[in-house]
Amino acid sequence: MKNFLNFIDSLNAWTGKIIRLLAVALVLVMTLEVTMRYVFNHPTMWGYETSIMVGAAMYALAWGNVHRENAHVRVDLIYSRLSARGKALIDALCTFFLFVPLVGLLSWMAFSWMARAWKIGEKSVETYWYPPIAPLRTAVFIGLVLFGLQGLAQFIRDVYLLARNKKYD
Repeated sequence: MKNFLNFIDSLNAWTGKIIRLLAVALVLVMTLEVTMRYVFNHPTMWGYETSIMVGAAMYALAWGNVHRENAHVRVDLIYSRLSARGKALIDALCTFFLFVPLVGLLSWMAFSWMARAWKIGEKSVETYWYPPIAPLRTAVFIGLVLFGLQGLAQFIRDVYLLARNKKYD
């Protein structure tokens, strides 16, 4: 089981490192677009939509790594005052009743949208460039799968802590 959990952690950490490159790409695309628009008065037809797609892919693919780092925003009025077992109980209950159904439903829907986009060659209609939307839909689906796997790994660690009163790792 440790190997499985370490694999999920490593996969999300590796993905997080790769996603950093998308941040650089996003800055470059936006810099080029702003320069073309305001310096040369000749904006590109693809800059706006590319920046949206790269940004969305970056966010979606980073969800699992953010969860691994425990960096999601939360309101800690009560949670921060709990013991490690109390936190594990809250996390396990929320994972079971909220996270799993929500991420499961979103993954199922994302898979359907992704498969349909590839099947029909769906194009984005935000601009007159009409780029394919399937790669972005694929990135969202992969991001949800990575997020779900990281949630599963955390759930296993929380249940272990509740049962054994010590951390799994």
